[in-house]
Amino acid sequence: MYVIVILAMIAGFLALRLYSVLGKRTGHEQEPALRPAEDRAKVTVLQPGPMSQGGSDTVRLAEGLIAPGAETGVRTLISVDRNFDVPQFVEGAKSAYKMVLEAFWRGDREELAWLCDADVLASFEEAIATREAEGHVLDNRLVRIEKAQIVEATVRDRVAEIAMRFEADIAAVTRDRDGNVIAGSMTDAIDTKDIWTFTRDIRSADPNWKLSETDEA
Repeated sequence: MYVIVILAMIAGFLALRLYSVLGKRTGHEQEPALRPAEDRAKVTVLQPGPMSQGGSDTVRLAEGLIAPGAETGVRTLISVDRNFDVPQFVEGAKSAYKMVLEAFWRGDREELAWLCDADVLASFEEAIATREAEGHVLDNRLVRIEKAQIVEATVRDRVAEIAMRFEADIAAVTRDRDGNVIAGSMTDAIDTKDIWTFTRDIRSADPNWKLSETDEA
């Protein structure tokens, strides 16, 4: 089995909303080829890492990776999970953000099943089915992630939750079944702002985090 970032949804995120948030707004992506298994393992870095030698909580909380209001929560998380590493988590969250968007745009159910739990997978599949029934194809591309920052962190009953704010530029085009552009632009990128919440049971030996909620910022 791969060491993977499995993503899960907490609050019910309706298929129509998923389509509007991950489809129209991030509306057009060029379909990348499927990654070989060994490449998947390399990018799934959303796991705690070892604490750097001589490192301190203060250093790890710096670097602009954590919003001021989230510092207390991150300190609490570090106090109960000394292996938690902020930079590694943020880099993993960025990888997860990219992989989920690309898989959804492609309509790649197999990839989404690898990335998502049953609830979010069902929502994605419903949105994909609706899109396919309408004959729409998303030709989207994540141009860049401008910002990725922890905006909230909590620990309740040994379950850690971290909310990440992503600000990204996405080129978005929707095509019909014949390849004609029906929405979006190939040249103008769309500014997007999302909040994704990742969850992990810190008592578990499994180091993987799950996406428990996604919304617009």
